[in-house]
Amino acid sequence: MTDCVFCRIGSREIPASVAWEDEEFLAFQDLNPMAPVHVLVIPKQHIATLMEITDVGLLGRAMLAVQQVARVLGISEHGFRVVANIGDDGGMTVGHLHFHLLGGRQMHWPPG
Repeated sequence: MTDCVFCRIGSREIPASVAWEDEEFLAFQDLNPMAPVHVLVIPKQHIATLMEITDVGLLGRAMLAVQQVARVLGISEHGFRVVANIGDDGGMTVGHLHFHLLGGRQMHWPPG
């Protein structure tokens, strides 16, 4: 999908500060970080939202990617938060499935 900014980042057409990557997923620094560590983990394949996932294996691999990124960024031991915003009411601003990985500080509840 050529008009999707995250697809363009995933294909390296648009530069980003990449934290981790494999053949299926890419993790890059959020432009508006809400924690000392705040990266977005995206599938390189375009999937608009979590509601479009039909391959449960992809979802499992995404969570394994999140684990790996947390390890690489040094937040796996003390804990972190994973957020997936869905739709307008959920606060989704880019129509490409992505997981916010936040860490490096104590997370509070409720989040907002």
